[in-house]
Amino acid sequence: MRFQEVKNGLLVRRRNERLLIEAWGTNALRVRATQYEDFTGRDWALEEPVSPDKRQAKVTVRGEEAFVENGRLKARVNPAGVLFFYRDGEPILSEYQRDYAGTESGESRCLKIVSRDYKAIVGGDYALTVRFESRDGEKIFGMGQYQQPYLDLKGCTLELAQRNSQISVPFAVSSLGYGFLWNHPGVGRATFGKNYTEWTARAAKEMDYWITADDNPAKIVENYTEVTGRAPMLPEGLLGLWQCKLRYRTQEEVLSVARKYKELGIPLDVIVIDFFHWTRQGDWKFDPEYWPDPRAMCDELHAMGTKVVVSVWPSVDKKSENFQEMQELGYLIRTERGSNQTYDFQGDCLEIDVTSQEAREYLWEKCRRNYYDYGIDMFWLDNSEPDYGVYDYDNYRYALGTALEVSNLYPKLYTRAFYDGIRAAGHEKDILSLVRCGWAGSQKYAALLWSGDVPSTFASLRDQLSAGLNMGLAGIPWWTTDIGGFMTDDVVDPAFRELLLRWYEFAVFSPILRMHGDRGPHNIPPLSDREWGGGHLYTGQPNELWSYGEEAFQIMRDQLNLRLSLKPYITGLMEEASRTGAPLLRTMFYEFPEDDRCWELDDQYMFGDRYLVAPVLEAGMKRRQVYLPAGCWRDLADGKEYVGGQVLNCETPIERIPVFERV
Repeated sequence: MRFQEVKNGLLVRRRNERLLIEAWGTNALRVRATQYEDFTGRDWALEEPVSPDKRQAKVTVRGEEAFVENGRLKARVNPAGVLFFYRDGEPILSEYQRDYAGTESGESRCLKIVSRDYKAIVGGDYALTVRFESRDGEKIFGMGQYQQPYLDLKGCTLELAQRNSQISVPFAVSSLGYGFLWNHPGVGRATFGKNYTEWTARAAKEMDYWITADDNPAKIVENYTEVTGRAPMLPEGLLGLWQCKLRYRTQEEVLSVARKYKELGIPLDVIVIDFFHWTRQGDWKFDPEYWPDPRAMCDELHAMGTKVVVSVWPSVDKKSENFQEMQELGYLIRTERGSNQTYDFQGDCLEIDVTSQEAREYLWEKCRRNYYDYGIDMFWLDNSEPDYGVYDYDNYRYALGTALEVSNLYPKLYTRAFYDGIRAAGHEKDILSLVRCGWAGSQKYAALLWSGDVPSTFASLRDQLSAGLNMGLAGIPWWTTDIGGFMTDDVVDPAFRELLLRWYEFAVFSPILRMHGDRGPHNIPPLSDREWGGGHLYTGQPNELWSYGEEAFQIMRDQLNLRLSLKPYITGLMEEASRTGAPLLRTMFYEFPEDDRCWELDDQYMFGDRYLVAPVLEAGMKRRQVYLPAGCWRDLADGKEYVGGQVLNCETPIERIPVFERV
């Protein structure tokens, strides 16, 4: 083994491997390893410039061991090349090896399990496995969004891949005081086992991870977003009601809804035009038969104080007016075998390859000319995983590499196409894209992620709470859901209306309040019998505040007034997110890291630092328990104050959920 001090860190040579440990941000180290002659030079999520004073590593070599320090974090390399990490001298993480000289104590093992395991892919790169020791009592959070109720991910196996309603953002926050980024955008798996932790990549040229150590989760997230980027300040006028449904089929439908909100005196911040308003997928323009004057529509909506969002899909129908040109220019995702198709909903499609900068510029130019120049304010980047017909990741190839190597980066670059385009148009402070997927660093491209096409059930609502909290810990503060879930069979079912109201009450205390969903049954006749264009596809039932009866309307209107009263407070939270990376939805332990009980709570949360929110997550619930940490708390319902450190048994009438203000 040979040690070589290099700029910002240490290079370790052992057998065929090069191991590079560098200072990289506040109390942080970046660790790379390869069996090639050199590293790729790809920074992936670590795109933000780091000030020179946070790139100063202290390197010490003592015989066959070496140490690399940056602030409070220290790494040690033992004679077997295994890494151990310490915060303020205390062990927090170590690689897992069961070989002849790989353990912390130096004892020999004959299992021949190594910490960094490269398995050659015939004719290609490596399948990579990296293992770490597990610690009893450790809790793991973050990692983006998975459709499961578990907030603590210890014991979970997570696919590192993008799917509809699954968002892989591979940054984990540990209760032991460190944060860990798996800085590889390829398909793989993370297992936080009781016996060991394992990260895998199905195809990789090198290992790349980043680790930081600090006092609490807030500082860990701040360190992480320092090197991956932070959300810009949210544009003005977006913190009230967003109105959406599947789907407004015509210009007149959109205007009639907005006019009724105005007539009722209900402020409408945003209205969203969903999919198949276009002629064909990949044309990226309004069907003129049903949208004859988009500019006049936008002008009228803007005069009412309402901004306009339009849906954009990355799929390109082979009958699209743009398909042949894009195919010739190499702007479409390729298949490795079988039919030349990646998506098959309502057409035979390939999807645009946004890993190509030229393809991103092409997409933006079409959307600028056909949407933005008419006055469309923002874009809804749907199907942004991308949503493949079959998730056979080994069958797709991008300009940047195989899908197995780079696929998780796709939604981030899809968002970047619009961020860069709108900035170039001179509107740097007015950028937001509603996106169904993301990756580490998506936040800096003004991505508002939502949780995808989730079921309309209380179990799904429960999953979304954990998803939103873990998404915030993964560095993405702008997050929302379809109120009531997306997939509804019977919109008049009283059970659905109960769910809708409980979901709405939760959404009031989330970053964005947005009505959306496919409301069944699908018994509304189409506008056209032709097989293409904006009139042929089905639509859902009405989904406006007044669509569910007078009682539900009054409850949602009262809750909207509560939301509007919180606008100055939420604006402050958005400013904090832009400044430090702090999420708006916060786990209890994020605000109260010294309270052991808060590390166990997974069914209540903090909305910023002031409001404790206890959503109703079960049908028919009349009461629920709420834990108040230390301090003084005021019940938002009746103004009564309580001393913290106790559990309350709170009433949960249908018109509200328990919310307490920290005073």
